[in-house]
Amino acid sequence: MKKAELIKVGISVGDLNGIGTEIILKTFEDPRMLEFCTPVIFASIKTMSFFKKHFDSPVNFHGINEVNQIVEGKVNVLNVWKENPNIEFGKEDNEIGQLAVKSLEKATEALKNDAVDVLVTAPINKLTIQSDTFKFPGHTNYLAKELGGTSLMFMVTDELKVGLLTDHVPVKDVSNHITSKLIAEKVETVYKSLVQDFRINKPRIAILGINPHAGDNGVIGEEDDKVVRPTLEKIRDKGKLVYGPYSADSFFGSKNYKNFDAVIASYHDQGLIPFKTITFGEGVNYTAGLSKVRTSPDHGTAFEIAGKGKADESSFKEAVFMAIKIFNNRKEYKKLSKNPLKHASKKI
Repeated sequence: MKKAELIKVGISVGDLNGIGTEIILKTFEDPRMLEFCTPVIFASIKTMSFFKKHFDSPVNFHGINEVNQIVEGKVNVLNVWKENPNIEFGKEDNEIGQLAVKSLEKATEALKNDAVDVLVTAPINKLTIQSDTFKFPGHTNYLAKELGGTSLMFMVTDELKVGLLTDHVPVKDVSNHITSKLIAEKVETVYKSLVQDFRINKPRIAILGINPHAGDNGVIGEEDDKVVRPTLEKIRDKGKLVYGPYSADSFFGSKNYKNFDAVIASYHDQGLIPFKTITFGEGVNYTAGLSKVRTSPDHGTAFEIAGKGKADESSFKEAVFMAIKIFNNRKEYKKLSKNPLKHASKKI
């Protein structure tokens, strides 16, 4: 019987002055990782060799110039650039930022062409990636354009999953962005992701209110009563188990989140502060709703500890495992959905 091919994990290196390369190296220092996947790092052999020496890492690289040269059982490094960048740990550098973009663009191209199966992205610096040709606030927006679909920042662990109605939006603009249409779209994206990516047949989803105490019957804002509640009623009428809006201040502390398969927060910090407090080091940032699978760790570049060997690779390693799990779940879902009658008849 032919041995099944391991899932090819494309890895963009992020900001080279941050902790990205350190957590990548630490993840693949464990040789057992190569039993789960075939990693492909989009950078350059020279650059990765610098980090290998700096961190005294035992990881051995297999340098390649084309994606058709990927070798199973090796930590592949695809040469994306020839220059030898000046690494200054902890420093914001536009040239380093553009290398992060090159890595991301090449990895995304490989993902679109099925040369790799999933994408795991190391942290970028949102300021230094900006240029005349790259004007995205982060990975999510760029990947939504390149891969198609309705993207949603979905922070996930096995126990807690938090999606966002709005992500990188200033707090003063949040209520203006939240419309009945947006809520319906985000609920649909989360619902579909729970079914096909996490194999939850009848998801239960909680929605957090926009205002303190979910508006307190209009005393602290009318958006929850005029926009959120009526929209959720319409969604429930269509058969989805969607509840809320819940007062965000007590929702997590009371452990109410454990009654649901996912929580949708109104804005970035409302959802991510409790998520990272509960799960830090284990959480994964998953971009739901795309045609391909992309994950990343739940932290940033951590310039303050870059180059010191202190970075914790746990979240990056979880991001690799989560990408593999979701890829397999999607594959199984497509198989079952292709001919549901055929599969149902087998169970009778």
